[in-house]
Amino acid sequence: MFNATRFALARKRRGFTRKALAQIIAVSEKSVAAYEKGVQAPDRQTLNRIAAALNFPAGFFSGDDIEELSPDSASFRALGKMTAKQRNMALAVGNIALMLNEWIEQRFDLPQPDLPDLGREQECSGSGSERSPEAAAEALRYHWRMGELPVKNMIYLLESRGVRVFSLAIEAKEVDAFSLWQGGKPLVFLNTLKSAEHCRFDAAHELGHLVLHRHGEPQGQHIEREANAFASAFLMPRRSILAHAPKLPTLPHLIAHKSYWTVSVAALNYRLHALGLTTDWMYRTLCIQLSEAGYRSREPESAPHEMSQVLAKVFSALREDGLSKHDVARELQVDPAEIEQVTFGLMLSAVSSTQPLISLNRSKPVHLHVVK
Repeated sequence: MFNATRFALARKRRGFTRKALAQIIAVSEKSVAAYEKGVQAPDRQTLNRIAAALNFPAGFFSGDDIEELSPDSASFRALGKMTAKQRNMALAVGNIALMLNEWIEQRFDLPQPDLPDLGREQECSGSGSERSPEAAAEALRYHWRMGELPVKNMIYLLESRGVRVFSLAIEAKEVDAFSLWQGGKPLVFLNTLKSAEHCRFDAAHELGHLVLHRHGEPQGQHIEREANAFASAFLMPRRSILAHAPKLPTLPHLIAHKSYWTVSVAALNYRLHALGLTTDWMYRTLCIQLSEAGYRSREPESAPHEMSQVLAKVFSALREDGLSKHDVARELQVDPAEIEQVTFGLMLSAVSSTQPLISLNRSKPVHLHVVK
């Protein structure tokens, strides 16, 4: 039976309007709308054209219902910059990642979430008060027993605390990252088109949303500023900055010191000013120099990109069991490229299996331990 929710998801994943898709599959726009509403189903020939146009196996459109992620459920960093099309494509990627995550969790025992709710600071009266992003970052570091040490690998850290991290298969820099809670599980989606430092800040920013804005609307300039402030404080703790920041905050000195925290030179410049270590004039001068040097779009002495350790271990175990990305994609009824694009390309090295599909359901799940 043709599934309308899957058809709508596939169309949005490819960025087609109803009108554009109707022209490609040689039906009316009214028919496309009817397919999505579930009041009409395409014939076999039209279904084959749909599958070819959207690059999804025909079997994908006959699976169980998919509850589409809504824009209100996710936090988008650059909501004002992206188009509705880009947003819908990103959310559709999120749905595919959720399908993959469910498939993995049926076969592996992954780290459980350990994210305290830091949106409000409880008082003796029980009424509670708003917790500042700086205080929340300090509280989370204390909860995770991190001290003032720099975060060696932001993705590993998130995964070790039960956050599911996926890459965004969106060729658009306007889509920075987004996060959400789904079924009690925290998820973060990162756009790896950015520098490693930018991706790390994005990951910390989304962590801020997960612990600060779990029960509120995840959009708006105010909460974006809070998430930015959280990320800055989490990656560059106050006492760490005071102990290791350059005494002379020139641009060359910032570039030399930024590697200690693995942050962008712009982020370090902002943090120094936020802590009162540079004057307004010094901060603005450095901002101008950053722009003139092209460091807004190109990070100097950039670090290597981080990847998922959980997904790498999962795929390694799958390969040992004779299971390839093509087998996983076949079970999910998606193109193998979809699997690669949401998993940092980690399955690129997987060799397609010629063996029958091997079930990984075990009486005792494989336990994956993430190294911090």
